[in-house]
Parts: sequence; C-alpha cells; structure tokens
Amino acid sequence: MEVKIGVQHAPREIVIESTQSAEEVERVISDALAGKAPLLSLEDSRGRKVLVPSERLAYVEIGEPAARKVGFGAL
Repeated sequence: MEVKIGVQHAPREIVIESTQSAEEVERVISDALAGKAPLLSLEDSRGRKVLVPSERLAYVEIGEPAARKVGFGAL
C-alpha cells in the first residue's frame, strides 16, 4: 500500500510503502486528525516507523503501489 503524506511548511511529501491495509491506515490517520493521537505513526514495508505531528498534516493520499516494470521490452 503506497501512502503519501504532505506536511505543512515542507517542500516535499513523504512517500512510504506500507504492509498495512487501507482500512488500518485510514483508521490511524483519522485518529491522528481527530486529536486522539498526537502523532501519525505508520510503519513501512522494511519495518521503519514514520512519525509526523498530527497538527502538521496537510494531506494524506492512500493508494495502491505502482507496478515496477522490469526488462527492455517495448512500452
């Protein structure tokens, strides 16, 4: 699951590949935005944690990962 996080006053977005389902990610994000959690905490596919202060969230985009193309075939 690909998750893009926009942070206020930051020029680039954070992009992580998470093994969590879309429903789990959405629940964590809604808890952070509702003030139930001071930090948005997500774990990527390699086991690293990403922590973002809830009040600094600009947007969060949840989507499927893009398939990587391998080889030299015609596009």
